[in-house]
Amino acid sequence: MGKALAVKGGAAILAYASLWVLYRWLELDYLWLYLGFGGVSVLAVVYLMLRYPLFPTHHEQHKHLVLRRRYWLYYLLTFFSGARRQIFVVFAGFLMVEKFGYDVADIAALYLINQSFNLLFAAKIGAWIGRVGERKALILEYSGLILVFAGYAVVEHPWAAAGLYVVDHFFFALAIAIKSYLQKIADPQDMASTAGVSFTINHIAAVVLPVVLGVLWLYSPSWVFAIGSMLAALSLLCSLLVPRRPCAEQPTLLAIARS
Repeated sequence: MGKALAVKGGAAILAYASLWVLYRWLELDYLWLYLGFGGVSVLAVVYLMLRYPLFPTHHEQHKHLVLRRRYWLYYLLTFFSGARRQIFVVFAGFLMVEKFGYDVADIAALYLINQSFNLLFAAKIGAWIGRVGERKALILEYSGLILVFAGYAVVEHPWAAAGLYVVDHFFFALAIAIKSYLQKIADPQDMASTAGVSFTINHIAAVVLPVVLGVLWLYSPSWVFAIGSMLAALSLLCSLLVPRRPCAEQPTLLAIARS
């Protein structure tokens, strides 16, 4: 896992550093940037398809989508996580560009900082989550996000906005607690199917939120981030239902109370 994170982080840093150099120094047009990076991505996919045609699995996975009642808290956390991601990816970026005039190189520099942080600290954060448990990690994440989104709503200085952007990305690293929570409560053969359900739930937020909040953005960008704070508060309430030691027999505190 540590090597995989290092490779992923290193590749992302190389990509954003290249983007910054190509746009800031060589002043390449958007067309060539998209063609260049898109072409490299296609070649990488082809190489990986030929090099790794099949990954062996230790447990036979269900080939159809499975919805289980005892995973309901995971589904809810996943939905709110997808909603938060859309606000970060779409509207925090809008804020940087529209309100503070950040250009392509500036945004690439912010992503470069974020990915460098991931490379240095993601493995340590994962180990910390393993020690303190998913409940505490999620409570910390959503408590911080309430403040971050509130900060987006009122920020007036570009450097302060950049700081919020970096801190916001830091909390993404804590979202791994949702996945480790699922691993502790789910049957091994459900993992692939539940990942498909998770992907679908994430895209419900991805389709609906940008449209609804995009209309609201035209009237008041601050309200978009106020809604982000409310979503983070709902996520915090959900995280309080995660047991200190989740397992298949006790997936939520409500299940414990009934047992």
